[in-house]
Amino acid sequence: MSRTLRRILIVGASAGLLAACATREQPPVSLPPSAGVYKIGKPYQIAGTWYYPREQPDYDETGIASWYGPTFYGKRTADGEIFDANALSAAHRTLPLPVNVRVTDLENGRSLIVRVNDRGPFAKGRIIDLSERAAKLLGFYGKGTARVRVTYIGRADQPNGAPQPDQTPTQIASALPAVPAGSVDVRSLASIPGTSVTAPPPAPAQPPPQQQTAAQEPDQLPNGQVTEVPVPAVTRLYIQAGAFSSYDNARRMAQRLSAAGVMKISSIDRNGLRLYRVRMGPFNDVASADAALSRVLSAGSSDAAIVVDR
Repeated sequence: MSRTLRRILIVGASAGLLAACATREQPPVSLPPSAGVYKIGKPYQIAGTWYYPREQPDYDETGIASWYGPTFYGKRTADGEIFDANALSAAHRTLPLPVNVRVTDLENGRSLIVRVNDRGPFAKGRIIDLSERAAKLLGFYGKGTARVRVTYIGRADQPNGAPQPDQTPTQIASALPAVPAGSVDVRSLASIPGTSVTAPPPAPAQPPPQQQTAAQEPDQLPNGQVTEVPVPAVTRLYIQAGAFSSYDNARRMAQRLSAAGVMKISSIDRNGLRLYRVRMGPFNDVASADAALSRVLSAGSSDAAIVVDR
């Protein structure tokens, strides 16, 4: 065999080997729990409703929590982590990922820090989905849902970042607000056929807030520590369709949704601003609130949500 022919055969064999390597399916790369990348995320649509992820350092909302698990074992969360049912994690529709939040069960007084690293829940009547372990620590794993308050703490696992100043657990539980869960609209209401949103489009992007250099305190991290805090003796569920700075806008919404049932207008002062809330209720149990929420959504209020109040 000539030297030239041998060279041709060697080159051909090498090319075939490289082609085989290039087409061979590579095994999936496993990410450690803390490998998620901080992200806000683009607007997205689920079942005809638009969601707008955004920075929300003042996030503080009451509502119904649920938990999720078995069908998500080992799958990637929205920020690229691997879902672990035994981790202290959660899913939220619009908060940046990952961030730490405090979840306080308003029925038994248990309060816990969790890491939000996924999107959801997409059931209209829920504000946060917790991992199995978090649900067990808070005490509602068996019944599936709980009345909770969720408050933002700060970015999670950011080496040079710092959380927002945390409220003490007692402040979080005892200062149960009448939450204006949703946007404050000061314009006349005009429905657009075929569209629905949960929040107005975000404002133009602003430079990220300057990061502080202080480290996160242990009590601001998802460390499994459950704090027992005082809670109201009685809480009730309401369907809140909106909160407005204009009474006329609130009245128009109440009239527009009257087919779903009796809509009441109540006022609250928040940060020096008088707000008029359009609500239905109160309801004593989640099933009744879910049924009422379905009626209000069908009547045309895509922003309606279940809130917890005294």
